[in-house]
Amino acid sequence: MTAVTPAFLRPLLKQRADDSHKGSYGHLLVVAGCQAMPGAAVLATGAALKSGCGLVTLHSTERALQAAVNSFPSAMLSTDPGFCFSLVPEWLNRFSAIAVGPGLGKAPQTVGALSLLLMRARDLEIPMVLDADALNMLAEHPELRECVPAGSVLTPHLGELRRLIPFETEEEKRSGISRLCRETGCVLVSKGFHTEIHTPEGEMLVNMTGGPGLAKGGSGDVLTGLTAGLLARGYDARSAAALGVWIHGRAGDCLTGRCTAEAWNSRDLIDALYLGFKDLFGEQDLG
Repeated sequence: MTAVTPAFLRPLLKQRADDSHKGSYGHLLVVAGCQAMPGAAVLATGAALKSGCGLVTLHSTERALQAAVNSFPSAMLSTDPGFCFSLVPEWLNRFSAIAVGPGLGKAPQTVGALSLLLMRARDLEIPMVLDADALNMLAEHPELRECVPAGSVLTPHLGELRRLIPFETEEEKRSGISRLCRETGCVLVSKGFHTEIHTPEGEMLVNMTGGPGLAKGGSGDVLTGLTAGLLARGYDARSAAALGVWIHGRAGDCLTGRCTAEAWNSRDLIDALYLGFKDLFGEQDLG
């Protein structure tokens, strides 16, 4: 077991070249939201735009796109013509990573679209972050697991994890996570107090930031967008997961110190992500 601390993370950090441009830092596709759940798409997109990646495109329904552009006008938009995710965007090869799952729902046409998205991303070797309803569909349709691109990140909370790998004991949980990581070639982020990061090689990292202030709707959507943006930026799955959970937790800790654990929400969390980046890129040693 390895603790995720600033000392662990700082050697992983990528610097920005003076002569770089937006194309130097990757293009993320966010597939999230539906007519009934537009907020998840907004949160994931907003967090992605704070990750350091160069470009972010949100593919969603009209209501989610309108909500997203009102809050984050620098996002680019791709319209799904239905009331849910039903159409895979063209030209996937322009994207360096894909986030999928928050607020998607599980309509039959969404299951079909997810299957096609996974297969195309796998063939193009585009890493993904899968969360929320994408994980629930993987649990209900196990045959889709073989389509997940290697080098992707799965981010289940405890309920989603139980659906992916049913378990009763801690030993069964560890065994199931290990097997899933090996079979898919993916990193798994088991969200909770002291979030765990598991790799296909059997390594386990334990995050040391975050607390009960994060136990609010939308926190996971923010983590999805942030982690996927880091993947698009060029970090590998292990590094993106470790940086994502630490920065996400650190932002929550700062908000709790400022507002108490009660009085902030997931939108506030997006605006506080810079505090985690500042701590890592700064000179102070937080241990």
